[in-house]
Amino acid sequence: MTGAVRAPRHDLPEPDAFTRPYWDAAAEGHLLLRHCRACDRAHHYPREFCPHCWSEEVDWVRASGRATLYTWSVVHRNDLPPFGGRVPYVAAVVDLAEGPRMMTEVVECEESALAIGMGLRVTFRREEGCEAVAVFRP
Repeated sequence: MTGAVRAPRHDLPEPDAFTRPYWDAAAEGHLLLRHCRACDRAHHYPREFCPHCWSEEVDWVRASGRATLYTWSVVHRNDLPPFGGRVPYVAAVVDLAEGPRMMTEVVECEESALAIGMGLRVTFRREEGCEAVAVFRP
């Protein structure tokens, strides 16, 4: 038998040619959104068309990194690697200052301090073999 088989990772992004600018910006510490020139609205997750008006006139724009907490759940058990080593963690939905909602994780915050509407700022988690992933902190 050769080397040990690594458990599959369920938290790693799978960049492609379209999303490469998003992941490259994240690696540099910047959050990108897609912005529609036709209806002047931002959206997230990245798509090649606007989900609001269906226009293909969309560009990458740098987000401010500011958000407010919309909702959250504290995860105490998750058996998928590597989440088990992170429990408890805060799975959250945030409202970005530019308008879109985003699923993410809140870090560097005690559970008792969480409150709907609290201000958050983007930061990036980097792991071995992983792109930088946007997470938020107070």
